[in-house]
Amino acid sequence: MTADVSRDEFETLEREVEGEKLVTRHILEQTRRNADDLAAVKTRLDRVERKVEGVAQDVGGVKRTLDDLIRDLPKIIGDAVLKAAPKRGRKE
Repeated sequence: MTADVSRDEFETLEREVEGEKLVTRHILEQTRRNADDLAAVKTRLDRVERKVEGVAQDVGGVKRTLDDLIRDLPKIIGDAVLKAAPKRGRKE
C-alpha cells in the first residue's frame, strides 16, 4: 500500500536523513580520535611499565645486596675486631 507524500514531508524527511548522516560522521570522527588517543595512552603506559620493571629489578638487586651484608656483617666485624685487637696470650 503506497501513500502519497507531499513535497514538504519529503523535504523534511530528506533533511532528517542528512542530519543523521552528519551525526554518524561526527560519531565516526570522534571514535577515530578516541582510538588514536587510546593508542597513544597505551604506548605511554607500555613505556612506564618497562621503566617500573627496571626499577623493580634494581630494588631487587639492592635487597639482595643488603641481605648479603646482613648475613656477612657479623663475620666482617669479627674479623676486623680480631685484626685490630692486640694479640693476647702469645709469647714473643
